[in-house]
Amino acid sequence: LLFPVSNLCGKCRPRDTDLLQPSLNFLYCSLHQTTPCSQQRAVAVLLSNVSLLELLQKVLEGTWTWSFPSEPAHPSSEDALLCSGWLLAASLLIYQHRYNAEVHQTLSLDLKEVLNAIIFRKKKPVLLLVSIMQFLRAVLRQNFSSLLVTVVQTTAQGATQPQPSSLEDAALHPLAVQQVFSLVVSLQNLLVHKDLLLSQAVVACLETLLEYLYVKNQDVALHVASQPWHRFLLLTLLNRGQKSVMQPEILRLMTLFLRYQSSNIISQKEIGQILQEVAEANLSELPEATSRALHLFLCQV
Repeated sequence: LLFPVSNLCGKCRPRDTDLLQPSLNFLYCSLHQTTPCSQQRAVAVLLSNVSLLELLQKVLEGTWTWSFPSEPAHPSSEDALLCSGWLLAASLLIYQHRYNAEVHQTLSLDLKEVLNAIIFRKKKPVLLLVSIMQFLRAVLRQNFSSLLVTVVQTTAQGATQPQPSSLEDAALHPLAVQQVFSLVVSLQNLLVHKDLLLSQAVVACLETLLEYLYVKNQDVALHVASQPWHRFLLLTLLNRGQKSVMQPEILRLMTLFLRYQSSNIISQKEIGQILQEVAEANLSELPEATSRALHLFLCQV
């Protein structure tokens, strides 16, 4: 089925949402739900389809080129298509790297536009933000050096590869320090929303971003992790109600601050609070996600 469905996608126009959205979903599910040996073949089939990848490029670019209603009451069919496109692109990026699959057509994306889609979200649906963050995490994990995706960055003057303006920018290239701080502030703001899927995606994105920064420039990574605004964010999350400290995304966030030695963000009081709740909890009844997050937190302590 991968052959006819992927060929069908390649013959569509980017805004043929009724046909493309379920088709891209089928390709995405095929990649994730097949056996490992079949997965490698599935990746090869999709990456060899030049028309499909050209179509996927146009769909992804639609995130910042298509016009949408200013305040849609419900996510549109275009929004759903964009979600499917970003999730499929992220999966292809991950599996191409895992299997070192041959690439017949590269995707070229403007890093500034990808970041702006998160930073200036303009009432984007939660799932679309999560999908873009999933793609950004995949790119960061591969240090922007994938065979499948070429990341460019345009400036107001139209240069596709602007010169770094400082030593820190040069170390983080193609990211700039200012972009990193804008992204972190935006992710912090998203964490305040009471949406479990969004919170999980934001914390995962922060984890991957700080891992990238730490490899490139430890001083920048530790500076980002110790920003005072993190303290206010953490207190806000902890004051949501009883047992909030045992929520997996909050545990993972605390683990992140501990990992990067942010003693001004997480205090002995919060650590003691978690240990007290752990002592009183029935560990056998904890959800799996909470158990994993708690295990990582205690190991980090």
